[in-house]
Amino acid sequence: MAPTQKTRKTRSALQDVVTREYTINLHKRTHDLSFKKKSPKAIKEVTLFAQKAMGVKDVRISPALNQHIWARGVRTPPRRVRVRLERKRNDDEGAKEKLYVVASVVEGVTSFKGLETAVVEADE
Repeated sequence: MAPTQKTRKTRSALQDVVTREYTINLHKRTHDLSFKKKSPKAIKEVTLFAQKAMGVKDVRISPALNQHIWARGVRTPPRRVRVRLERKRNDDEGAKEKLYVVASVVEGVTSFKGLETAVVEADE
């Protein structure tokens, strides 16, 4: 007897507007790089992380997150960073993607111990 074929669920969650907070370990992503490439690579890795976590190619880094990563210069980006990723609808007429992600830094994090991914409820 042939096994019954299972139906696959598609990822309908991609259509949802959602906000989550993640901790990104930049140290392991910039390890073994030359000094002049560390902070630029950290920015690229935040973008790649957001693309993978949110399933959207259009990722926009906030100026505050950019300044946080570059605060200690090109050689020493922070080891970890707490990031808020917001998936939003794209209202532009000629937009290639229906959704985009805004990555911003979460201020006031003193210790990363015990922090997990958290879904942030919308205030609107």
